[in-house]
Amino acid sequence: MCKKDSHTYKFNLRIAFLAACILFALVLLTGCGQVVSLVPTTTPSPGPTAPFSPPADHTPVPTVTPAPFTPPPTPTLTVTPTPVVYRVVPGDNLERIASQFGVSVSALQDENNILDPRTIQPGQQLRIPSTETENGSEPLTVPTPTPASFNHQKVHFSFTPLGGLWVLGEVHNTSAHTLERVRVGVRLLDEQEGILAEEEGSVLLNLVDPGGTAPFAILFEMVPQDFASYLIYPVSGVPAYEGGYHRDLAVEDLAFEGELYSAYHVKGSVHNIGTQEAVEVQIILTAYDPLDRVIAARTVDADHNVISAQGETAFTAILVPLGGPVERIHAAAQGRRNPSGN
Repeated sequence: MCKKDSHTYKFNLRIAFLAACILFALVLLTGCGQVVSLVPTTTPSPGPTAPFSPPADHTPVPTVTPAPFTPPPTPTLTVTPTPVVYRVVPGDNLERIASQFGVSVSALQDENNILDPRTIQPGQQLRIPSTETENGSEPLTVPTPTPASFNHQKVHFSFTPLGGLWVLGEVHNTSAHTLERVRVGVRLLDEQEGILAEEEGSVLLNLVDPGGTAPFAILFEMVPQDFASYLIYPVSGVPAYEGGYHRDLAVEDLAFEGELYSAYHVKGSVHNIGTQEAVEVQIILTAYDPLDRVIAARTVDADHNVISAQGETAFTAILVPLGGPVERIHAAAQGRRNPSGN
């Protein structure tokens, strides 16, 4: 290598070294806390807000208008005629009383539940019927008595093998009066609530005390094919005249035995706790299932249908439930006073 080339080589080497030193110095200055200022981002100015306009084909949701309220019809009360009541005096008999008021003896008996016309006694009050003809005139038009207040409950239905239907239940006296001549009706309805069949029946107790109950059992001999629902309603029930009834009869020692759905043997005794003799003594038995529905009800006679004051008699009966099993059996006794007063 000649001297000129050697000198040129050394000069280039110095230039390269000097450039490297300058670059190194710049790197040191960058990492020694120098603040780097960022260029701020320009915030765009908001443009004008466009007003909201619904689409041209937008259909508003219709406002629901409630159906107008139709008040229930105001019930029309049936006017109950004021009954004519006659108090029996010594020497009276039904023939004379019936003639005095222009009614028949049979109507007078039916109105007052008198089985034997000879049993009336002085001081007894008799209701005078108003459905008979008077002095040969046309039959009188008598308003239908308004039924006294009572409800039905504990209803049970049982179909018979021959296509019939038993409707069992009990009435509950919600009035403040003891009721007699209590009857209920049952209607079998189709799906449009049209009447397909209708039957009526009396409860098994002569008297139903305020708050008390009495069973009923009504039979439809044939069930209509379109039977879909039913309606039970009160037919009649009037404030009772209790003078002819014996109210001092108590059922004691009631017991029963049977197997599930089979016949039940029932026994007990009836004690006359009153001071007068009781006649025409009967026992009304009512059986209930575990759901407290009436599944059997019947009237049975005591061993003796006359019980002296403070006396007693026994009774036995077979009760066949229309369902089951029997959860409990209730027994009540009823009778009439001896008209002779003995």
